[in-house]
Amino acid sequence: MYNVELNLKIVKMAQEEKELLLKDLSARLPYGTFVQFEVDGHKAIKALTVDFLSCTWYHTELIKPYLRSMSSMTEEEREEERKLWDIITKTRNDLHYLYTDFLLSRHLDYRGLIPIGLALEAPKDMYSTKTE
Repeated sequence: MYNVELNLKIVKMAQEEKELLLKDLSARLPYGTFVQFEVDGHKAIKALTVDFLSCTWYHTELIKPYLRSMSSMTEEEREEERKLWDIITKTRNDLHYLYTDFLLSRHLDYRGLIPIGLALEAPKDMYSTKTE
């Protein structure tokens, strides 16, 4: 049973924001992104996985992923990003999905969800930034 406060949260989020968040969350499923979710007024953190979304229904208004801001990229990541972008632009433009996968796998907020309140800034050590 939803309380009045929860109903107000659900109504406040614009349909465009719901769709943006759902697109972003869906793309992050393979990468084990952490999310904060709310159930009965209690907040918890959980890894976002297919099982998490399929076993239990949560309104997108109650889920906020923990993401890294683009400015938090390490120098190693920036170099890798530049190399990847050079490959994409010099070869075929249809390889842009590789760039998006790079950003998603590093939990970077390339859609700008943090500034608009749809995501939370990940604590510094939540995600390892080292590449193997």
